Amino acid sequence: MKNTLLGSLYLAIAASIWGGMYVVVKVVVEVVPPLELVWLRYVIAIFALLIISLIKKQSWRIEKKDWLMIFLIGLIGNTISIVTQEIGTMLSTAQMGAIITSTTPAFMVLFARLILKEKITVKKAISVFLATVGVSIIVGNAQIDPSYQLGGLSLLAAAVTWSLMSVLVKRVPGQYSQIVVTGYAVLVAIVLLTPFTVGRLAELDFHAMMHPSVWGGLLYLGIVSTACAFLLWNRGLQMLNASSGGLFFFFQPVVGTLLGWLLLNEQIGFSFWIGTLFIFAGVILVIREK
Repeated sequence: MKNTLLGSLYLAIAASIWGGMYVVVKVVVEVVPPLELVWLRYVIAIFALLIISLIKKQSWRIEKKDWLMIFLIGLIGNTISIVTQEIGTMLSTAQMGAIITSTTPAFMVLFARLILKEKITVKKAISVFLATVGVSIIVGNAQIDPSYQLGGLSLLAAAVTWSLMSVLVKRVPGQYSQIVVTGYAVLVAIVLLTPFTVGRLAELDFHAMMHPSVWGGLLYLGIVSTACAFLLWNRGLQMLNASSGGLFFFFQPVVGTLLGWLLLNEQIGFSFWIGTLFIFAGVILVIREK
């Protein structure tokens, strides 16, 4: 019971941090393009993780048989998912980003069944259906700007890949520190993204990046949203089964929507809330599942 409560707390905090991340990304991406933004936040994060590991005296040794799984986590979750997430947020709104990626729990149910052989119940199947309908209403609304539709599809891709990564984390042996697993996954992403970003860094507007809202946002994304939240998320997943752990993404759209309304003055229409209700209904069904 203690591990369940502690794991739930870790996941809830991580999801709440990511809910606030969409507002920060919406501000920073106006100055730093998505690909460069992901690369910079990971460079900041790897230094933060190295400092934490030195303080805790962590061993970074990984068995050869486990390298492939860590590489896949870095490729699918830390690279593909985060890049599509940043692009989707840039092309839509902070609220849409938080809401659409809240379909993650439903997709985690599917991947947990396929990869971890966790049982899919009737309630879990219905939750996947409801979440899919909700996303279709939000993304497919004809009144939404076409760029928002593209952003919504990109965010949906981010949700699917993040779900897959979260399930793969369960396949990593528990003998490794989550600091080390997260650190190597971030390092994989840095290596994969460097060829696409290093030549474009000189084109950044460094004068604009000196604004407190931009460099402060980069620090938040690198230290809080990446290093700390990834650690909390991965650690929480080790304490709960994958399909249950993913449900704590419910905190993300709540925080993201609230902050988008309070800080960015974002407006939302009736169809947006209808789609949101479908998504929440799907998530709540799984939460009530024993």
